[in-house]
Amino acid sequence: MSGFIVGLTGGIGSGKSTVADLFVALGAALVDTDVIARQLTEPGGLAMPQIVAAFGPDIAGADGALDRAVMRRMVFSDPAVRARLEAILHPLIRQIAAERCAQTLTPYVILAVPLLVESGKYRERCDRIVAVDCPETVQISRVVARNGLSENEVRGILSAQATREQRLAVADDVIDNSGGLANLYPRVTELHQKYLVLSSEKAKANC
Repeated sequence: MSGFIVGLTGGIGSGKSTVADLFVALGAALVDTDVIARQLTEPGGLAMPQIVAAFGPDIAGADGALDRAVMRRMVFSDPAVRARLEAILHPLIRQIAAERCAQTLTPYVILAVPLLVESGKYRERCDRIVAVDCPETVQISRVVARNGLSENEVRGILSAQATREQRLAVADDVIDNSGGLANLYPRVTELHQKYLVLSSEKAKANC
């Protein structure tokens, strides 16, 4: 069981998934709240009955999964819709994330949470917080290229997330991802060694 939790966060297009994969390659366990959210809203997902009851049958596709395009439009046109969706999903995500963190056997676990800064509940359970950082212009160009969204749609997503300054203010460690993969690996390796030491120190202190 991992007793040391590293919260990993960053805005959309910052490269969180790439960084998480690098930590996993070095031996860390990963609990990704985005993955949990997708599992909850796939066909037969645990959250789908509540979501359909709250928003109507049209919110689900023919396969029974959440229609993300429809949901995205609703969420960004009405903050109350976002609040209702989060009230359904977030308690389930937190519960499952806590269970998966407790089940890991590695010295430390990366808990990837895009909205970590916005949610005090995640910050409280992390021993360390690492933020993946890059300029907003880089985030926008990456998401437009990757997801096919318009620049205005991406800016809408960014406006609903913590600012770059807010993430940096709560981060214990920062990974600059404004460059390429070659720049990431040395920094992730450095932090991996650091977290091994810190997790070992915590384990000894708890003995």
